[in-house]
Amino acid sequence: MSHSKERHEKICLNCNAELYGRYCHVCGQENIEPKETVWSLISHFFYDITHYDGKFFSTTKFLITRPGFLPNEYIEGRRARYLHPIRLYVFSSALFFLCFYSMFHFNHLGSEDEKDILKDTGISIGMPDSITTKALANAKDSHDSAVIKQALGIVPYRYHAKKDSTVKAGSIQKADSVQKTDTAQAANTGKKKKKRRYNFNMTDPDPKYRSIAQYDSAQKALPAGERDNWIERLAMHRQIELNDRYHGDQKTMWNDLFTKFTHTFPYLLFISLPLYAFYLKLLYWRRKQFLYVTHGIFLIYLYIFTFIDLLVYFGLQKIHESMDWDWVGWIEAAVLLYGVYYAYKAMRKFYGQGRGKTILKFFILNCVAFWSIIFLFTAFFLFAMFKF
Repeated sequence: MSHSKERHEKICLNCNAELYGRYCHVCGQENIEPKETVWSLISHFFYDITHYDGKFFSTTKFLITRPGFLPNEYIEGRRARYLHPIRLYVFSSALFFLCFYSMFHFNHLGSEDEKDILKDTGISIGMPDSITTKALANAKDSHDSAVIKQALGIVPYRYHAKKDSTVKAGSIQKADSVQKTDTAQAANTGKKKKKRRYNFNMTDPDPKYRSIAQYDSAQKALPAGERDNWIERLAMHRQIELNDRYHGDQKTMWNDLFTKFTHTFPYLLFISLPLYAFYLKLLYWRRKQFLYVTHGIFLIYLYIFTFIDLLVYFGLQKIHESMDWDWVGWIEAAVLLYGVYYAYKAMRKFYGQGRGKTILKFFILNCVAFWSIIFLFTAFFLFAMFKF
């Protein structure tokens, strides 16, 4: 309730309904004088701020110290004294990712970091520029350069014969013999097409195709059995586009890609929430009183606590790195362990089952959630790769 003067007229200025008190029973507007002083605006502003802060801190206190309490309060209908979970989720997630992107920067990744992250995807991102440059500096002629590039995975292997008198006829005959043997083996196995391994670079300083039209034309000229499949065509189209945009600058390209990918984390978590709610619905399918939305409310509060817990952990981590205090590491471990305990305790408190059933369902939920988040990370990374 504000401290502004109440109007004597008992007609709502907003909807013209007849009033029976200070507030309109139809639209909820307060029946006060429309003209306000500067002091009333200032006092109203500070009142709203302190009122919000009071709700925020009281809600946060119960959220941290009493696992599963706030979801129960919300389901039971006791909501006015606490911040709405959606508003609290939006505020806490915005604060978390603001601090997260401020503390951690993903636009200066080196080649080795990129390789470790992408080694399971089957995509080759090339060797670091410094290693390639040093290796090519020792090449004596074009043949040596071709061999070095093939060894580093920059270009596919091709046989290059040296055009001088040092090439021995026996070596050429041996190569021809090996080639004939391979041809005979292929004929004996019914000329079965071997599985090709593609060395796909997102950016290539010396691309084979300069445009998508050139690549498509080359594909149409090939027999139907030798053409790339739709995944390979999609990858090659993307490679040509990135070559045109970055002109072979892999470092800039990967920095942009990982920046784009990390900024999809809020959407990834938002999508994971209804998915995990579905898992809880399956785990508690006999408990008919827990609707799908009920599981979603429980997870929203659990996500909010996770944001707070991780913010505390990241803050301690920065203190540990800057001050080099070993004892801070024990506090970091305690914060993470409390987060695991909190999730278990919240499940037991909210769903009201025994310790054994809760531990079993907690373990199953975390296993399924782990593989789901791996799948979502992969999907969002591929989406960022082809959309950034």
